[in-house]
Amino acid sequence: MNIRYLQGRAPELPHRLNFLNGNKLDLLQWLRVLPDQRYVARAQWKGRTVLAKMFVGSRAQRHFQRELTGAQNLADSGLPTPKLLASDYDHAFGGWLLFEYLDDAESLEQRWQQVAHLPLLAAKQRNVLQDALGCIAQMHQQGVWQSDLHLDNFLLHQGELYVIDGGGVERQQAGKLLTAAQAQHNLAVFVAQLPPLLDDWLAVLLQLYVEQGGQPAVELTGLRAEIAKIRRWRIRDYLKKTARDCSLFSVRKSLSGICAIQRARLDAMTELIERPDSFIASGHIYKTGGAATVARVEHQGRQWIIKRYNIKHFLHWLKRCWRPSRAWHSWQAGYLLQMEGIAVAQNIAVRETRHLGLRGTAWLVSEYHGEQDLIARFAPYVDDGAVPEADVQQLQVLLQAMIRAKISHGDLKGHNILWHNDSCLLIDLDAVRQHRDHASFARAFARDRARLLRNWPQTSRLYQLLNEQLPQVD
Repeated sequence: MNIRYLQGRAPELPHRLNFLNGNKLDLLQWLRVLPDQRYVARAQWKGRTVLAKMFVGSRAQRHFQRELTGAQNLADSGLPTPKLLASDYDHAFGGWLLFEYLDDAESLEQRWQQVAHLPLLAAKQRNVLQDALGCIAQMHQQGVWQSDLHLDNFLLHQGELYVIDGGGVERQQAGKLLTAAQAQHNLAVFVAQLPPLLDDWLAVLLQLYVEQGGQPAVELTGLRAEIAKIRRWRIRDYLKKTARDCSLFSVRKSLSGICAIQRARLDAMTELIERPDSFIASGHIYKTGGAATVARVEHQGRQWIIKRYNIKHFLHWLKRCWRPSRAWHSWQAGYLLQMEGIAVAQNIAVRETRHLGLRGTAWLVSEYHGEQDLIARFAPYVDDGAVPEADVQQLQVLLQAMIRAKISHGDLKGHNILWHNDSCLLIDLDAVRQHRDHASFARAFARDRARLLRNWPQTSRLYQLLNEQLPQVD
């Protein structure tokens, strides 16, 4: 059997590949799979554990050569990177590269997730970003950059920081500092994948980069503009992925409808999304009848929220059938908000029925985050306004993130803001909209803010406190 027999999303393991030179590679664990193109695995080769990257399909040679060149660029530049042990390509066989395997290595992304809950740029967060920016500066000093630069491309192993993923590594001029334009673009790619709230600390991040040997001619204004441009592209690209079958989402389309599920939750969600009404019938109903039915259901030991978007009558169907369902809008709105750094109850699956291409009933499944909403959280403080400062700050963070992204909710009542793990989560995303025009957004945000404040009497101390402290848009 050769590499070209690798097919599908999860080829059976363990598996032995026999190379043309007589060597054998025992595949033990898939680390990343791009079906019918690239397979990355932990493997055994000549008695040692290795990282195996294998390329198949019509573009195998191009991907193999790009990975090989990138790995050589890193090694030639003296940057810490896993050693390339062996590689080969054959038209009848496929391409493969074997790298030193770093046991118990931890990515900077994993480090970041451990400190992500802390106040922005707290010492532990700063340390993670300083390590990454130092390594980026070191790459730029050597004329090297990585086209898809993010925290997962840096591994900590026995106290040393390694650069991985040579497939995106390119070199401008060996041993010479990158030009300001190239360095700025590359740095923008990295920052654009960090939480957007860190944009307020961009000057600090740029200083950390320059102090560690980065290109000093990178300008803050230009960097900020480039980050915004890249982030917009990334969001468009990600939203396209929510509608097609890929490594992140399982999407099935047919004449009878469309169903999309987070691929990581596919096993847990398949039964739930195929029989949503059965689960709703046996669940706890929050809202029934009218345009929507909302229920809390239990499946495989976890609780979920299912929202069914009803068709009330023929005229209602005629109005809705020709455009994307509110379920689909909410599905994509949830991921838009996440990409913009706005916390939401995460959407897990969506399904809409169709007849001859015309849309009908639809369902949306999302995570359950408890019963406490902003109304309940602030209830003890209506009369005296003595809300804990940290609670008000969390609400400010939510609204400031919406302002930064020019996003309006459309129905920002207190019941649509959940309180979970001492922070605010948005739910009920049917009317969420991202505005291009500032004036349009300012009007919509003013309506959102006014709707939020209407949860409490104008004469109450709580209303007066929030009206003074919640951000506004001019």
